[in-house]
Amino acid sequence: MRFFNTRAVIYLLLILLGLCSAAPNFLNAKAQENLPAWFTHNTLKLGLDLQGGSHLLMSADTTPLINGAVERAAEQLLAQLRENKIAYAKPQSDGTHWQLSLRNAANLEKAKALATEHNRTAAGVRMFKVAGQENTLSITLTEEYIAQIRKDALDRSLEVVRRRLNETGLVEPSISKQGDDGVLIQMPGVSDPAYIRQLLGTTAQMSFHWVARPQSTIPTMTVLSSQDQQTYTLEKQIAMKGEHISDANLGFHQNTGEPVVTFALDNVGAKLFGDMTRKNIGRALAIVLDNEVITAPIIQGVIGSGRGEITGNFTSSEASDLALLLRAGALPAPLAVVEERTVGPDLGRDAIQMGLLTGVFGAALVLLFMTAIYRGWGLIACSSLTINIGLIVGILSLLNATLTLPGIAGIILTIGMAVDANILINERIREESARGKRAMAAINAGFDKAYATIIDANVTTLIAVSLLFMFGNGPVRGFAVTIAIGLVTSMFTSIAVTRALIKWHIRKRQRDVLTFSGFAMLDRLSKRNTNFLGGRFMGLALSTILSLGSVALFFGAGLNYGVDFTGGTLVNVKTEQLSVQGLRSNLLAHDFDRASIQEFGEDKQFLVRLPAHSGDKQLSANEIDSLKAAILSEDPGATFPRVDMVGPKISGGFADASILALLLAAAGMLVYLWIRYESHFATAAIATIGLDITKTIGFFALTGLEFNLTAVAALLALIGYSINDKVVVFDRVREGLRADPNAPLLRILNESISSTLTRTIFTSATTILAILPMAVAGGDAVSSFAKPMLFGIIVGTSSSIFIASPILYFLGVWREQKGLKQLRPSPEELQESLALIP
Repeated sequence: MRFFNTRAVIYLLLILLGLCSAAPNFLNAKAQENLPAWFTHNTLKLGLDLQGGSHLLMSADTTPLINGAVERAAEQLLAQLRENKIAYAKPQSDGTHWQLSLRNAANLEKAKALATEHNRTAAGVRMFKVAGQENTLSITLTEEYIAQIRKDALDRSLEVVRRRLNETGLVEPSISKQGDDGVLIQMPGVSDPAYIRQLLGTTAQMSFHWVARPQSTIPTMTVLSSQDQQTYTLEKQIAMKGEHISDANLGFHQNTGEPVVTFALDNVGAKLFGDMTRKNIGRALAIVLDNEVITAPIIQGVIGSGRGEITGNFTSSEASDLALLLRAGALPAPLAVVEERTVGPDLGRDAIQMGLLTGVFGAALVLLFMTAIYRGWGLIACSSLTINIGLIVGILSLLNATLTLPGIAGIILTIGMAVDANILINERIREESARGKRAMAAINAGFDKAYATIIDANVTTLIAVSLLFMFGNGPVRGFAVTIAIGLVTSMFTSIAVTRALIKWHIRKRQRDVLTFSGFAMLDRLSKRNTNFLGGRFMGLALSTILSLGSVALFFGAGLNYGVDFTGGTLVNVKTEQLSVQGLRSNLLAHDFDRASIQEFGEDKQFLVRLPAHSGDKQLSANEIDSLKAAILSEDPGATFPRVDMVGPKISGGFADASILALLLAAAGMLVYLWIRYESHFATAAIATIGLDITKTIGFFALTGLEFNLTAVAALLALIGYSINDKVVVFDRVREGLRADPNAPLLRILNESISSTLTRTIFTSATTILAILPMAVAGGDAVSSFAKPMLFGIIVGTSSSIFIASPILYFLGVWREQKGLKQLRPSPEELQESLALIP
């Protein structure tokens, strides 16, 4: 037999490529100097929760742009109506809808024709719909045009934000689009984003307006001064837009020495400014920034050089910031902070250390367990698992993924779940060997029988993980990607790599009957054919009582929702001088009467929570600075290792998305299992998952663990894990029913549970061992994930035996009473049936 055939060579090349991709992550700086840059740059990036930094999610308010589009369309139409001498009454506007009444209804068709003359953008998008009835003409912006306005505004905002941050000298800020109206900014190393928040929150829309002459008939507007609240009456028409400013810098007035902003205009702006000043010597020209007059100097002479300066009693810092804003350009729409998260560098280093230690310790426990149980066969599984971890890191590196704390948790969970396929294979080979089959025959039969189970179990888990990716935010998406990659690589390593290693291992004893070690007690229990369903009534009753109790806890005590769902601000304060009472008194003195304080982590660390204001989108962001200032006034040495601020808009979206993800996960699994098995198999699995999830939610309510997005990740991971366990049992039930369709369902179920019992307990044990170090020593950052996972694994394992199987039994009996078969015909049975048809 050839062990190094074409398939084995392909597997070996894939493994080598994956491990080479992972290698740069483990090389020190000196080793990387001697290697090509394209190779050493292929590494994982650390998330802000691991290296420290700030994350801002800002929402663009495009309502003024949409309203402006309506106004422009209306002004253009009114001008055409006047030109064509079509009389009309005063128009009315309502958001994206605008209408007017014509004096003469006979002019309606002509007015509609005029309205549709210029109704396409340069890209060919229809801007508005025109309608008319009797003497009323109306125009409404199309959804396509509104979507284009929002997209263009967001694209331009991204570019302006990028230019502004580049001007500040920040090291590699990450700027990306988030949804339809969001700009996500991640800034490594920035522990206080107050200045950046202010910089990006300024629209910096500048325009030049002439101060209106007395008795002027030109439309005017009233604008306040930014300095002394003096009122200016300005011509509404813009004399020149600020977009013509090509450069701006901090300067100093040659006479007074006060800071000023010097600016230069582009060619078009220089010519326009020269003409403006030539025709208006002696008039005041107001410079308006974000609807406030900065200055309104009187034009003393022609300014044809294309250069000028802006005065306004600035400090050097204010003038420098204004110059930066003008250089970077104006934002097309205001940006408001709707989510802010900050992690201090010390906390990031602690998170890395915690993740590495708990991950290594969890992996070591799993490897030791497998070796102790299966000995030589366990070493093969451990080798496959080690390759699997290397491939996960390699693929993440190839994708230039960002490794976050939830991502580390995902890798740790994958280590536990990846062993499942190897245990399935080992147990199947052991069963075949126990029947007297020789080595190669037992191995082939074991892999063939385990293959479908492995595929079904992993696909159902991938359904939950894909929904987690679709509806989660950045770190939670990182967790989903890690789990998904881990599931795919574990299928490859368990089916392909493990098979190759096992065949190589027995190459000299292919005709021997293989022997496996194990737990004698479990083996005896499996062979005794225990009547597990004898306690079906008690099991279902107890499960129902616990689930109802959990529901009562949910509606009674409730969950300890994090700011992800409630909105508001959460600040981790580290202070040596303030006690809980001292901190509370300090905050009350500074009007933070809404703040709640609790001790957290180490001594002299506290969590300060500020609920979100109803309907507020930005005030909480400003409150962070005020809160820090209040604490620092009492203890100048206080630090803020972590800050989370989530606006009501985002928190409401998180809640809706989480509920939708859970419902869709259940629906997706129901459909898949219905297709792969039968309706009652799918119903039993989903009903049991519902009972498992309610108990886990009750665990959150009972323990008071914070329910945040990490907790949602835990719930979806548990759904995948629990359904994985049910699929293994149901696969044996299907196998038993196909082998003997007339056998009593009760006997088939008991035999199926007995034959998979060893695998069920071993898989649960390895997953618990992988997560246990993280639950014990991982700290508060991952407690909302690790502890519920431990609880859920125990609940999910027991429910496969005592809940899912009894439900399947009762549904199966009901089908028998209706004269329905337990399974649809297999492809082989269908072929046999067709062959009998004459």
